[in-house]
Amino acid sequence: MTETISFAATHHIRDTCLCLHAQRAARVLARRFDDALRPVGLTNSQFSLLNALNRPAPATMGEVARLLGADRTTLTAALKVLEREGLTRTEADPTDQRARRIALTAAGHARLSAALPIWTAMHAELEAELDAEQPAQLRRGLNALAAPAPPVCEAEE
Repeated sequence: MTETISFAATHHIRDTCLCLHAQRAARVLARRFDDALRPVGLTNSQFSLLNALNRPAPATMGEVARLLGADRTTLTAALKVLEREGLTRTEADPTDQRARRIALTAAGHARLSAALPIWTAMHAELEAELDAEQPAQLRRGLNALAAPAPPVCEAEE
């Protein structure tokens, strides 16, 4: 026999669940950035990925996945779209031919440059909706939750 969870428990979860609140806020923010970036042909996820690739040397999949908090399968799918559009390229690692490195193309740099002023304006608009200290507090809290857990034992290091 399955025990029924009380409606009070449902309300408690609705009101206190950090994951639910973070997901809801992330979806709303993503839609706002998607709408803002649409004129330059990017979604907020694509903008973040292009930004993660904006570095002096091509990045490994692992580096980008860690930065974005994404798994490699999701990252690979997202990169295929950007590569088809000519915004990124994947190449063999010069020191390990089995490994792949990802870089922005000239078109990728141009698209990121076109998107940056839009992102800047949208970001300023969002921060203006919050009290002055809230954006920094929010970033600190989210970064603390996203930080990798410390190893349980030395063998995990």
